[in-house]
Amino acid sequence: MKLNFALAGNQNAGKTTLFNALTGSSQHVGNFPGVTVEKKEGLIRGKKNAAVVDLPGIYSLSPYSAEEIVTRDYLIENKPDGIINIVDATNLERNLYLTLQLIELGIPMVVALNMMDEVSVNGYSIDMMGLRDDLGVEIVPISANKGEGITELIDKAVLVATTNQKPKRIDFCGGSVHKAIHSVYHLVEDKARDAGLPVRYAATRIVEGDELIEQRLKLPKHELKIINSIVKDMENELGTDREAAMADMRYEFIGDVCRKHYKRGRLTREQLRSVNIDKVLTNKYLAIPIFLSVMGLVFWVTFGLVGGPLSDVLAAGIRVLGQDIDALLTEWGAAPMLKSLIVEGIFSGVGSVLSFLPIVLALFLMMSILEDTGYMARVAFVMDKLLRKIGLSGRSIVPMLIGFGCSVPAIMATRTLPSERNRKMTIVLVPFMSCSAKLTVYAVFVSAFFKGRETAVMISLYVLGIIVGILYGLFFKNTIFKSDPVPFVMELPAYRFPSLRSVVMHMWRRAKEFFVKAFTIILAASVVIWILQSYDVHFVPVADSSQSMLAAIGSFFAPVFKPLGFDDWTIATALITGLTAKEAVVSTLSVLTGAATEAQLALALSSVMSPLAAVSFMVFTLLYMPCVAAMAAIKRELGSIFGAIAAMISQTAIAWLVAFLVYNIGSLFI
Repeated sequence: MKLNFALAGNQNAGKTTLFNALTGSSQHVGNFPGVTVEKKEGLIRGKKNAAVVDLPGIYSLSPYSAEEIVTRDYLIENKPDGIINIVDATNLERNLYLTLQLIELGIPMVVALNMMDEVSVNGYSIDMMGLRDDLGVEIVPISANKGEGITELIDKAVLVATTNQKPKRIDFCGGSVHKAIHSVYHLVEDKARDAGLPVRYAATRIVEGDELIEQRLKLPKHELKIINSIVKDMENELGTDREAAMADMRYEFIGDVCRKHYKRGRLTREQLRSVNIDKVLTNKYLAIPIFLSVMGLVFWVTFGLVGGPLSDVLAAGIRVLGQDIDALLTEWGAAPMLKSLIVEGIFSGVGSVLSFLPIVLALFLMMSILEDTGYMARVAFVMDKLLRKIGLSGRSIVPMLIGFGCSVPAIMATRTLPSERNRKMTIVLVPFMSCSAKLTVYAVFVSAFFKGRETAVMISLYVLGIIVGILYGLFFKNTIFKSDPVPFVMELPAYRFPSLRSVVMHMWRRAKEFFVKAFTIILAASVVIWILQSYDVHFVPVADSSQSMLAAIGSFFAPVFKPLGFDDWTIATALITGLTAKEAVVSTLSVLTGAATEAQLALALSSVMSPLAAVSFMVFTLLYMPCVAAMAAIKRELGSIFGAIAAMISQTAIAWLVAFLVYNIGSLFI
């Protein structure tokens, strides 16, 4: 029989690291909240009949955010055979709050006490046996990052699940709270069992005022009236509201347990280092200038120091390979159309995109390092004050920063936002953050028109995207989403040195995605573009691509872009194909111009547009609607196709307007 385990724990407790250790998976590990935005499953190494699901990191089972709902629904509906609850041993008091809620579910459970290497080094003391007896569940000390204790944890979890070893105690309350919970327990017992809910958990949630559980139990009005009376008596006796009473009960128990079995040592090296570093990086006056400097360094490394030179080397290699393939096909006596398809269609289209792989990987390398060190969480903290001015909280910065990599996971990451208003508002703002797919477009145009000024132009584009997003957010704040942002609470993890394995795996995953896109979407788009530009509407081969089907399509849309400074049909066509994937803009231009190298493409572009028109084109590319994958994600997360369409139309209209202003105002000075 297959065993199913749920891996649950607080954010930054090392949950994804443990998941990787348990399964050998290569999920990205980031040192900031929100890495896991949906559940992921993998087989436990050495146990063919055991699987573990990595649930989103949460602090409680209260359904206030999408991540909490995902976790709670899985635990209640799927009823796993066991729970592996990962706990940060250096911050036991905070982590045990979720542990108590998980115990109330009555599911076999083992606590993985993580970061024990830091505990031993910094003078902490934990009485494992006493802690196990008071909690009533098995406890295994581990160091997920170093792989210590993992085998023992797996063996203990399998034993607990196979023997159905449920928590030995689920009652942690006393006094008025105890009386209220047990009164409600007997009142809802039958209905909870009929609804498939753990009775103790259901009773606790009812006392806490969980409307979702109330609806699920289908409580009649007279019973709800009795429950409200019980809760009111508890509140009057304690002089506080129901939620605070439940929280106080749990923290009182946790405090007693920690006083008996947990002795804090000095601040860990990581914590002490973090305090000293944060005096500078989160300084009231220095934080934002430092952040801008860091991002400038990221772009300099990406385009100047590492990515640019390596991209040139790769482009040279692709060019030589293209010449060899051309010669081989000529020697083989391939038909002219076949040769054109392979060399001018497939190879030019795919090769032009692949040559920018080093730039994309360099960007992800730098971003991965910033995530793993814990700096990204500080960025969220620092940006909270600014984001509140457009109606968001600092927590929204995490999806936005992810958006600089790819809009799809960034849009999914909005599930970690506790406010539905903030979530929807962040979703429509994410596409304004320039994703890495657009890097290939920028790289071509800056090398063609702004050689030697690549970094300055790139930074300007990214800053423009942020500014437009801010203005769009201000519009939403005062119209559709007119209300105050929710309070911002985010744990700042200790700074840690990046894990080489994590950084490498992150880059490998991105490289894999890049290759898959190049040899699927880009390949298909290149073939389609070649066919459309090689034949007319009657599928008769044309000697001049201006007579082709593609020219007819591009010419139809070209007048729309004339006020922006570019009305060539090839440029218009490239923007249309860019909806499949932004990299397709480059591959389309390569196919249509017959450019086999970046230098040839740059020459072709300079013959049909001015440097100012190139700026206008890059601005439009920066801001217009995202690729179809991102559009599908927006539709899915908003839950409305009309809302998604409205977002896409408005974003493209804004792109046109901003590009129009850039070109026409620029024309006054140039």
